[in-house]
Amino acid sequence: MREIPVDFQALLDSGATTLARCWIVTRKDGLRLGFTDHDRSIALADTSCEPDSGFTPSAVETGTGLAADTHDVSGVLSSDRIDAADIERGLFNGAEVEVHLVDWTNPESRVLLSRGLIGEIRRGASTFEAEITGISDRLSQPVGRSYLHSCACRLGDTKCGVDLGAPDLAGSGSIAAAVDPQQFDVTGIEAFANGWFTGGVLTWTSGANAGLDGHVKAHLSTSGTSTLDLWLAPPMAVVSGDTFVVAAGCDKTGTTCAAKFNNLLNFRGFPHMPGDDQAASYPTSGGAHDGGSLFR
Repeated sequence: MREIPVDFQALLDSGATTLARCWIVTRKDGLRLGFTDHDRSIALADTSCEPDSGFTPSAVETGTGLAADTHDVSGVLSSDRIDAADIERGLFNGAEVEVHLVDWTNPESRVLLSRGLIGEIRRGASTFEAEITGISDRLSQPVGRSYLHSCACRLGDTKCGVDLGAPDLAGSGSIAAAVDPQQFDVTGIEAFANGWFTGGVLTWTSGANAGLDGHVKAHLSTSGTSTLDLWLAPPMAVVSGDTFVVAAGCDKTGTTCAAKFNNLLNFRGFPHMPGDDQAASYPTSGGAHDGGSLFR
């Protein structure tokens, strides 16, 4: 149950209120931004909530128990604090949001209405709409180990154990030319075999996308020329001279784990586990159904 301070409850009971709604947004890079639907700035703790932010709330859906609360905010990309490039770079994805109901004549008198995370952001030419989900939404996320034929680890994590910083696994280079928004001719990684970085992660170290990651769809190396094809085009334009580091890719099979990374002891897949087709199969003449190993 939400606790309402005595002075705030007296304000609500007075019949003539001086209330405003404030949002405190903490982005992934640690930057805190404040917005309000009031016509003047409101100082909330160490954050200034500014008007004319373009934030317009929708109806709020709340529930009892562990049901996740959701609501949307929409607005215009006119505030110098809400930059279209920052949205494209993903800086608002997963940002923490606090919604306060505040007495604008005395900002210390306030009630925390909700706390959540920014989920999906839909952006038009000059507007945006962001979904805010309650913290209890995390309870709906799957956790635990997955039993798959392929490895369930992310290459380089603590369970995998592979050191992606090793010089024989990662390389650095620069853009020679952009073939299209997500495919680039590059220099600096000619020493690596064709396909070495397929499935790997590229991190931009300079240019408009500095600090952002991209997943490599294909790595082609022929006749001294290297090409990297990303699954998604970077949010900002890539130009010749932009630099990057790229880590080796893994197709998550036991063969690759052993041959490419010498790491089969940490392989966390179950390639010999019967699949749905085996569970639903039935005896046939000439078939072996003796309960023995499927991989002799």
